[in-house]
Amino acid sequence: MRAIVLFVVTGMCVATRCFAAEVPAKPIAVRVAAYNVEFGKSAAPEQIGALLKPYALDIIGFNEVPDGDWTARVGKVLGMNYCYVGKISSANHKDKYKSILSRTPLEGTAEHELRVQRGWNPASAVRAETEIHGVQIAFYSLHISGSKGKDGHANLLAKQILPNETTERVIVVGDYNNKIGDAAMNAIEGAGFRPTWKDLKIDVSKLFTYNAQNPQKNHGVIDHILYNTASGAKVTDGSIIELEQPLSDHKPIWAEISFP
Repeated sequence: MRAIVLFVVTGMCVATRCFAAEVPAKPIAVRVAAYNVEFGKSAAPEQIGALLKPYALDIIGFNEVPDGDWTARVGKVLGMNYCYVGKISSANHKDKYKSILSRTPLEGTAEHELRVQRGWNPASAVRAETEIHGVQIAFYSLHISGSKGKDGHANLLAKQILPNETTERVIVVGDYNNKIGDAAMNAIEGAGFRPTWKDLKIDVSKLFTYNAQNPQKNHGVIDHILYNTASGAKVTDGSIIELEQPLSDHKPIWAEISFP
């Protein structure tokens, strides 16, 4: 937007200066979710779509997801027409793939295999880029094993995968099988990523995302959404989605991330 300052001199308009008005750029709000659906054991994809519809999501990371058109069927309910399903099933179990469902087209799709000496193998993270509200986002959806030391899947992700990411804004979601404060999560935070729980000031030590169907045997909050701090982002909303009748052994989580 440009403004012109005019002076009237003897009945004539004389332009004395033209300058650009500085208007602050509006932050870009991206609404994301993560959900381990336990190979669709307890719900049809249409039920998952109906559950997530009120959140007006831009992009979703699923894990332990069935192969085939399962993710696309969720997208049909949500009006999200773009998806990518990986080819590596967690621990080589049936229908435990990772997928990305998006409202906007996906590019640069890839899957990173992760193998360690201790813990189940293989694990993986699927990745894609998409443009949301005019900005490019790199998005990862993962399912990895828990680890107490520095020899787990999380460490491989932090040391070998994420440092090679060149996109300015990055979001990494999924079932980490680790709690905030564990060595595994500290490794990912050390690579320049921040859990949404911290911006939201949610004390996850008193909550759980697994086991939703058997709360007496819960393992705490092990599903997380993280963003790269170099992006300058801030989380403005989000939570664990609580259901009276769980549709999986995990609870879905969501967040609204505001990128400057």
